[in-house]
Amino acid sequence: MRLKKNIATSENGFIFNPATGDSFSGNAIASEIILAMKTGTTVEQIKQDLLAKYEVNTDQLDRDWEDWAVQLREANLLDH
Repeated sequence: MRLKKNIATSENGFIFNPATGDSFSGNAIASEIILAMKTGTTVEQIKQDLLAKYEVNTDQLDRDWEDWAVQLREANLLDH
């Protein structure tokens, strides 16, 4: 799962797709994930970092991650 290269983000969770003009806002964790994705961190490493940093179990993280991936796909933010 990889973000499109032209997606712009800010530290406070603002996400902008210049190809469509669409913008989105996310929370601090979303911003953290987007930044990691933009720097090439693998999905597995991002998940491991989240498990270490936050009180969440693997099953819940996997469910939340799938929801997150669906939202990114629907927003046309991912490379296919």
